[in-house]
Amino acid sequence: MSLNLGATLKGTEPASAAEDLKKSHFSVPKMDCSSEENLIRMALAGEKGVSALTFDLPKRELTVLHTGEPDRFLERLGTLDLGASLVYSELAAEEPVLAAGIDDQAEARTLKLLLAINGAMFVIEMALGLFAQSTGLIADSLDMFADAAVYGLALFAVGRAASLKVKAAHLAGWLQVLLALGAMAEVVRRAVVGSEPASAFMMGVGLLALLANVACLVLLTPKKDGGAHMKASYIFSTNDVLANIGVIVAGVLVAWTGSQVPDLVIGTVIALVVLGGARRILKLR
Repeated sequence: MSLNLGATLKGTEPASAAEDLKKSHFSVPKMDCSSEENLIRMALAGEKGVSALTFDLPKRELTVLHTGEPDRFLERLGTLDLGASLVYSELAAEEPVLAAGIDDQAEARTLKLLLAINGAMFVIEMALGLFAQSTGLIADSLDMFADAAVYGLALFAVGRAASLKVKAAHLAGWLQVLLALGAMAEVVRRAVVGSEPASAFMMGVGLLALLANVACLVLLTPKKDGGAHMKASYIFSTNDVLANIGVIVAGVLVAWTGSQVPDLVIGTVIALVVLGGARRILKLR
């Protein structure tokens, strides 16, 4: 009344929004790193009524807080070929509580460092892989590129429209396809015409890539509990360590056997992994 605006109370009624708020739990068996999490976020970005997404990567589960029916989310998830299924849906007991204390600027700085590390290692591994005639190093450089694309998209996505995010993801996906097919063509060419992969280079550069991913883990460790996307990035970098170890082991086997086969095998495996990730990105609509 102190504002003298002539306000009057016409009536009250109970709020029904909370009654319509649902919590749907999805199992996503093939969701094991930040690339899959980002794909899911982008796939559901245009859906109306979504209040929150909660990811549990170790359990490969997704919880969606929303209004309306969950079938539309399952349909969107189905396009990603991650094996998603609806476990159960229930009425949410209460309104979502906003997370507090997340330093977005600090996370952005970390993502920029991760992007720089992976981008630099992509160039270094690609150049030295060609010099050393190693398909394993060439393919592992593509794995670094895939990581850089994930971190770059995470930075680009801030404040962008959903349609623009999808276009950027598709561009990165097609580039990954071209690079992966190029790596596989190189595997076939070297299998036919022969090659002499430099085992010392393979082990040395593989170790450098391993150190780069360990540096990424060190950067992510203090922030892995700050949000699902940072936790996903931590798990993603942990998985990449296995690829680096694979290249080093292949280098040891090349030196021990004098055969190019271990290098061709690890190159094929990593290229197929990158190609599979690109295929999922391109399924985004």
